[in-house]
Amino acid sequence: MFMPKIIVPVLVPLLVAAAFAMPPSVTPHKSPEFLISNPSDPSGKTILLSSLKGKVVVLNFWFIQSDHCLRVAKMLNKLNSELAPRGFQALGVVFDPPNVRGESAGRLIQPAVNYLKLGYPVGYASKTTVDTYLGRTGNEILSIPQLVVIDRSGSIRAVSGEHADPNLEDENSLRTLLDGLLKENPPPATHTKAPVNSKKTH
Repeated sequence: MFMPKIIVPVLVPLLVAAAFAMPPSVTPHKSPEFLISNPSDPSGKTILLSSLKGKVVVLNFWFIQSDHCLRVAKMLNKLNSELAPRGFQALGVVFDPPNVRGESAGRLIQPAVNYLKLGYPVGYASKTTVDTYLGRTGNEILSIPQLVVIDRSGSIRAVSGEHADPNLEDENSLRTLLDGLLKENPPPATHTKAPVNSKKTH
């Protein structure tokens, strides 16, 4: 008779906690193309996101002068060292904060990489390019760092930031997600036909 009075106060907090623990769902969709310039490479080498198809990729968009961003960058470095042999690739994308002109952040990348001892590529992209990739408009609040998790087929499977999954910034939660994606089968290899040599020999 008194059971409901005891169970209800206990169940309600549990249900509320479970609701907040569930990460927002993201419908898998193909990642747009993205080009990252690497200012630390003297040859001016760039990284094309599509060239990493077959790997599980985490794009980390961040500001160098943010302690929070530096913590996440170091966390990704640990996961990259641990999971790279299984096909994981972390990529850092630094860009200028709002209301800053020029590529000032690009000049600070190499000192930051050296200081943090990052073992994965970190490049520069303009804020406009980043906004286009993330599908942001000028009126939206930019939550940094912003992580984009891409599976082996090139589809976005999770994002962090505003109205997304905050658990991606937790090392154990992100490791669990990546472990599952790394167990998925890679996309079938595409074979291109060799060009036909029409030149006749006599």
